[in-house]
Amino acid sequence: MPLHIDSRGLALTASLPSTPAMFDEAVNAYLGMRKDTLLRAAALTESDSACVLAHCFNGYLQMHACQSEGARRAQQSLDRAKEIARRSRVMPREEFHIAALESWWKGDLIGAVNSWETILAEFPLDLLALRLAQFMTSYLGRSTAIRDSVAQVLPAWDPGLPGYGFVLGCYAYGLEEAGEYDEAERFGRHAVELNPKDLWAAHAVTHVMEMTGRVREGMDWIETSRHNWQECGTFVNHLWWHCGLLHLAAEEYGLALDLYDRKVSAKESDEYLDIANACALLWRIEQAGVDAGLRWEELAERARRHCGEHCFVFVDLHYAIAIAAGAKTATSVEDLVNSFARYASDPHRPCTESQVMREVGLPVAKAAIAHRNGEYDRAADLLLPVKDIIHRVGGSHAQRDIFHQMLSDAAIRANRLALARALLTEQIEKRPHDLWAWRTLATLCETLDDVHGAASARATITRILASGGTASALGNALKPSPESASR
Repeated sequence: MPLHIDSRGLALTASLPSTPAMFDEAVNAYLGMRKDTLLRAAALTESDSACVLAHCFNGYLQMHACQSEGARRAQQSLDRAKEIARRSRVMPREEFHIAALESWWKGDLIGAVNSWETILAEFPLDLLALRLAQFMTSYLGRSTAIRDSVAQVLPAWDPGLPGYGFVLGCYAYGLEEAGEYDEAERFGRHAVELNPKDLWAAHAVTHVMEMTGRVREGMDWIETSRHNWQECGTFVNHLWWHCGLLHLAAEEYGLALDLYDRKVSAKESDEYLDIANACALLWRIEQAGVDAGLRWEELAERARRHCGEHCFVFVDLHYAIAIAAGAKTATSVEDLVNSFARYASDPHRPCTESQVMREVGLPVAKAAIAHRNGEYDRAADLLLPVKDIIHRVGGSHAQRDIFHQMLSDAAIRANRLALARALLTEQIEKRPHDLWAWRTLATLCETLDDVHGAASARATITRILASGGTASALGNALKPSPESASR
């Protein structure tokens, strides 16, 4: 089988000289989160069925769907890639991509990451391996590794290489998850300057603004960037989810609900992230005192159709929130928990996420159900032992905040106010611009007749909003005074 060279000088096995260019365009579509990614992948395999990486790429995309049918199609792509490798000699890089796809298909997410990182150690310009490694590392909840996997290859890249902007966008997101907000914003903005359509880079900057309390600036960033995303797929809905969180931070609950209905609920979508977005925003809106109406019933039905697929524990937990809130019968909730328990303990399906489900996911799912049922003591007791390892369910800091909010809320509603105060203080120490935590702490201090603590918390909220979230403007005001902290 002849070898051909792609735009970054990497060799790939292909029967046609036009294949590398088609492969590059398909990978660019994937990095750009474009609507035509699947079509390009299908066209690539149809054009050159002898290209191993084409089949691997198609298999990766099918696994991204996190549905049983997608896994079946991914197996077909894997089988084709392995058959080509058996019949003819392929490159070591291609062999590792086959290994990564097989690991993912089997549920060995850590093995998949190891294969991609092995590729990157020798071939740091493999853009597909880079993005896949970051995607999976995120769902493993390894916050600093999200940054480091890109940092390790960054010296090999320069502005003259195709895809350089995408690499900067990936690095920006990694920096943000590692808490390096200034650098994350700098790299993210530069990536958007190089390619205004880079949704992932724009998303990284949005994260920075949310995590630093820059509410209005974050809304404006999304609004002024939206015209660049016409070619992008449903990940745009996730940016609107972030905008909904910003409206909640500004106490604009009606606007958050309206945004949910117009953009985030995505009722026509069956994709896992759209369902998770909707669950996570609606839960927060409801916690703010807004009536969700019949919205949970619709979400529960969508979640119910996928509760036995178990692709990522992060996704399963959002299905649990929806089904607990909107299921029409208790049987649906019971079936959900039983499915989770079987997945966690099935000796025939040992995999990365089944262990996470067993050690973290099951207690969190049961806590979400208990919280919905008003069993707040039980919810708090289930969440407390796992609160420091919740990151293992994956997702970003912003996405996992729902579980920390659930724990604090459960403690308050169970009248365990000292515990609630400790939890909120811990959250503020980790995220000093968290407006939800500050507002909840202020209300709690008022309940405890801590006038000074409440006033200090509310003054800090005002300063965060007035300063745009800049640390220099807030100074030491972000931390409670020793007097209020000791009460």
